[in-house]
Amino acid sequence: MKTETGEVQPVLILAIETSCDETSVAVVKDGCEVLSNMISSQIETHRAFGGVVPEVASRKHVEVITLVIEQALAAAGVQPEQLTAVAVTQGPGLVGALLVGVVAAKSLALAWGKPLIGTHHIAGHIYANRLVKELQYPNMTLVVSGGHTELVSMEREGRFRIIGRTRDDAVGEAYDKVARALGFPYPGGPHVDRLAREAEEAVPLPRVWLEPDSYDFSFSGLKSAVLNVVNQSRMKGLAPDVAGIARGFQESVVEVLVEKAVRAVKANQAKQLLLSGGVAANKGLRGALTARCKAEGIELIIPPPVFCTDNAAMIGAAAYVKWRHDGSTPLDMVADPGFSLENWSVEAY
Repeated sequence: MKTETGEVQPVLILAIETSCDETSVAVVKDGCEVLSNMISSQIETHRAFGGVVPEVASRKHVEVITLVIEQALAAAGVQPEQLTAVAVTQGPGLVGALLVGVVAAKSLALAWGKPLIGTHHIAGHIYANRLVKELQYPNMTLVVSGGHTELVSMEREGRFRIIGRTRDDAVGEAYDKVARALGFPYPGGPHVDRLAREAEEAVPLPRVWLEPDSYDFSFSGLKSAVLNVVNQSRMKGLAPDVAGIARGFQESVVEVLVEKAVRAVKANQAKQLLLSGGVAANKGLRGALTARCKAEGIELIIPPPVFCTDNAAMIGAAAYVKWRHDGSTPLDMVADPGFSLENWSVEAY
């Protein structure tokens, strides 16, 4: 960004993320350099309920949002007048949680006289990869999170086209449901991942491929197969082979995800494969995808775990792209729990 004297100034974006159960605020420079990334997690609060309770999540965001904003500015060493814009997750997410962030961002934008940038949550997960390495286009992203499992093609910067998505449970939802069936506390995904890697043998479980040319996913049948194995063991008076089931489940999920992602890269002549979303922290998936991409000669980018789970730095990275192409968002912007990724594309289709 140039000043009136022609001097190039960095684009500093204060970003806010409150789509679910993390209250996060970050300051991101030029869309790729994280100056601060503060995260207040609610995991311990929601563990008692076995999952996220929307009303509780919203109240927790209200309690800490001001403090986390102050901490992010202090950690970045940035004053409000130095900021270029204020960004916030507009959707998708829990509507009450989103509202807390949106109201906070609007208030700051008005008080500080800064532009507002409404940002798509999944675009944030995708552009978390730019915090690691510069992206090349066209590329392909495998999005794996609690509520989303998608293959997203980007022909150029900020233009998203979903070529495959889950028809039922997302990967994260399937992990949590299987973990609950195996007796693990919330969040169960990391427990299943750990046990799967420790197990000596896998209990055989089905792979759901759908139609031969489909990039869509389906995990509800696999979840049901796990429940059948657990129930059959108990009906026989036997303890379920928890480790073997965890390994069988993870191998089934990972094989389908990896195979479809690699096939999509080849079919779309993508220069890079990006892994995004909370389940991108899964070590089994990271390892399998890394090995397959190395064998296929595909450049793979995976963010570190802190940028895989919900965080505001990723929102700042995506907001920078929107700012460069489309500028700011009107102040009458509303939180949108069903926000479309393709409609958020820069110069949208």
